[in-house]
Amino acid sequence: MALQVLVADDEQLALNELCYQLEQLTDVQVIGQATDGVQALTLAQSLTPDLVLLDVQMPGMTGFEVAHQLLQRNIQTQIVFVTAFDHYALKAFEVSAVDYLLKPVEAARLALSIQRVQQLVAQTDPSIARAEVEQLVKYATERRSRRDSLAIRAGEKFLLVQTEDIVYASLADETITIVTESVSGTSNHRTLDELHAHLDTTAFWRVHRSHIVNINRIKEIMPWFSRNYILKMKDGKDTEIPVSRAQTKRLREYLSL
Repeated sequence: MALQVLVADDEQLALNELCYQLEQLTDVQVIGQATDGVQALTLAQSLTPDLVLLDVQMPGMTGFEVAHQLLQRNIQTQIVFVTAFDHYALKAFEVSAVDYLLKPVEAARLALSIQRVQQLVAQTDPSIARAEVEQLVKYATERRSRRDSLAIRAGEKFLLVQTEDIVYASLADETITIVTESVSGTSNHRTLDELHAHLDTTAFWRVHRSHIVNINRIKEIMPWFSRNYILKMKDGKDTEIPVSRAQTKRLREYLSL
């Protein structure tokens, strides 16, 4: 029996090309096309395809949001993500139940992905595949808000800085300042919590209510009173940042202090 596929992509040329490539494969039938996330979800509910090929960036709903809704509504289908960007933690997509395709999609890579899905559809226990889909969607949803770069205002200019180059961010007088080794500027984020949501929380710690630091950019850790610490940062100025009592224990455990 042919694998029934729904394809969703807001770029018409990419959508046409994907459908054409799928039609060249054995035992594959394209039963629907969608150009936005809402349409993809609606068609998935009505057509119940074996596979939904989802572009990540779509208007209305992103591919991740569509996948989340498919799981929430218990729609039994396999999901393959399509993305033009390689910063979506692509290794996380290497699970047996789900795959990713990097644009422009190569025919051989698509064929391999379809073969993987066909094997999953033939599984006697679909709950295994479903659990792996849920794991991916959870991971991808957490990752999608993180950014590789942020804009900061320095004088009359806006500068784009790589997040990994950020040494620390501080809040004072309702203004957030972001500092790297070479530049500093203000952020348009309203709160440190809002900024923190766009950073990798494994590297960026909220060590104080007024400070976020990149733990990979700490130069020195100095004992302070009441068994707390001061962090000397690698910003070219040896800026000192206090660690709150609540974060001191975490710092001790992480660095074996």
